[in-house]
Amino acid sequence: MKYLALDPDDALDPGLRADLLDTWVAATNAGGAVGYTPPAPVELIAENLDGALGRVAAGLDLLGVLHTGQRYAGMGLLVGHGGTLNAHWRTVLRVMVHPEHQGSGAGRVLMEGLRGSAVDLGLEQLQLTIRDGLGLEKFYGPLGYRVVGTHPRAIRVAPDDYRDEIMLVLDL
Repeated sequence: MKYLALDPDDALDPGLRADLLDTWVAATNAGGAVGYTPPAPVELIAENLDGALGRVAAGLDLLGVLHTGQRYAGMGLLVGHGGTLNAHWRTVLRVMVHPEHQGSGAGRVLMEGLRGSAVDLGLEQLQLTIRDGLGLEKFYGPLGYRVVGTHPRAIRVAPDDYRDEIMLVLDL
């Protein structure tokens, strides 16, 4: 599994879009905390993916991907905020690995690649949020991320199922 930081022109590749859409749908259906709950709303995910790829193609955000040698099987974004006061950090968004490759160290490869891309961009800090109740802190903690805040009941996964959103930060 290899990490690649894509050039803006690469974001327009239809094969990339197809593989990432498949990954996002599969991750959602496997119970991943990637913006939706199962069953995956394919049309909404496609719309969200197209928006993200458009921002990458415009040079606003960076897309890091995992490639197996045959296909793209993971992704993560470094999302900018467009202001000069916070130009020294980015939000890590939409981190996912296709369920076929989870547990193989692919997530660590992706996160280390995104960290390297952030360093190459001259950033000082990365921020991400996670959904409480899935044990994701155990994954991000050893990578150097620390919890800096919690938004209670920020995520409603079902009418009677609220989760906290936890904010983590990594100093580079």
